[in-house]
Amino acid sequence: MTVTHTKLILASASPRRRELLALAGVPFEIVVSPAKEPDPDVNEHPAAYAARMARLKAAAVAQMHPTAVVLGADSVVAVGETILGKPADAADALRMLRLLSGRSHQVVTGCAIFAPGREPEIFTVATDVTMGVVSEDRLAAYVASGEPMDKAGAYAIQGGAAAFVTTICGSYTNVVGLPLAEVAAVLGRWGAITPTRP
Repeated sequence: MTVTHTKLILASASPRRRELLALAGVPFEIVVSPAKEPDPDVNEHPAAYAARMARLKAAAVAQMHPTAVVLGADSVVAVGETILGKPADAADALRMLRLLSGRSHQVVTGCAIFAPGREPEIFTVATDVTMGVVSEDRLAAYVASGEPMDKAGAYAIQGGAAAFVTTICGSYTNVVGLPLAEVAAVLGRWGAITPTRP
């Protein structure tokens, strides 16, 4: 359990990020960022893109709530330098999953934390994930379930795609949507949250 000394705002509509912060016992409010999400620039590195998106989201909310601590995050799946965001439709989801099947990829989350009187803290966390070879029928059934449609890379490791993943190296919560240990470390260092006994 933690207590906050300043209002903490999560600048995200993601239910996964909301659930992770709640599980950590961090009190927070949600303000969905009005920032637009532009496509990656030509040759933009996945980590640079994720960090840029996180900063855009957090900055927009920080302008609206200048006395709060604001956390923004954005996750992408990267196969080499190829960035996979959320699928546009079922066909796009199937394309992404075919690309991931039988190979390794990275899940990269950019985090941006704004606080009054401080320079923003911008960082990225990458987790290596390997999927086994998944049959076309299983991929099609997974897409038909609808679960991939609002997920970067078209899968949820905490959902049905857990059966596709053979290895993971790094932060599990990062793959879900938020590198919780790293975020908590920054908030704790800033004195924004303090651990308490349950």
